[in-house]
Amino acid sequence: MHIYAFGSICRGDISVDSDVDLLAVVRGRDSRLNPDKFSIYSYTRIQELWESGNAFAWHLSLESRLIYSADGSDFLKSLGAPARYSGGLDDCARFRDIFKSSFQSIRAGSPSLVFELSTIFLALRNIATCYSLARTSSPTFGRDSARRLGSRSLDIADEVYYLLMQARMLSTRGTGENIDDIDLSVVIPELEQCRSWIDEVCYEVELYG
Repeated sequence: MHIYAFGSICRGDISVDSDVDLLAVVRGRDSRLNPDKFSIYSYTRIQELWESGNAFAWHLSLESRLIYSADGSDFLKSLGAPARYSGGLDDCARFRDIFKSSFQSIRAGSPSLVFELSTIFLALRNIATCYSLARTSSPTFGRDSARRLGSRSLDIADEVYYLLMQARMLSTRGTGENIDDIDLSVVIPELEQCRSWIDEVCYEVELYG
């Protein structure tokens, strides 16, 4: 067994509402591991992700720290760098579809507005990560990845961006202040801007990624 921490705690950008992401690489099943607390992968599956240049493999390669090794070795380090990331177009297209579905639901008067806003934040963050892997020399995996792309950063009003982030925290961790009143007349034009940004970065990945 090998156990790694990864994510914000390894980047050093943790905050009061950060969680600790843990990866366990195992052979077979291990009843000691709670799947609600660990991302559990087999050694074979990790190797497959490395060989395919999967985005998660790059995340682990760049932002993980070994915290337990049954045999004293560092399994992930022994794999070297993952293969070149080549899934940018498919990954961006998938998260663009997720964004469009949630945006459509919001326009239609979704009764689950906070959930849809949370999903939109997820899509924006992941599209930014995929873009950074495909098009830059400095991949970004953090919560603010959409705002860490230099000239390609998402440019929307701060209050709407933090509303999306707040919705994500409420939906996934149940933390943060409740969202009572959401002025869609303010939010929807900013989401239109998000859609334009997504189309632009996805098109760039399609052309050059």
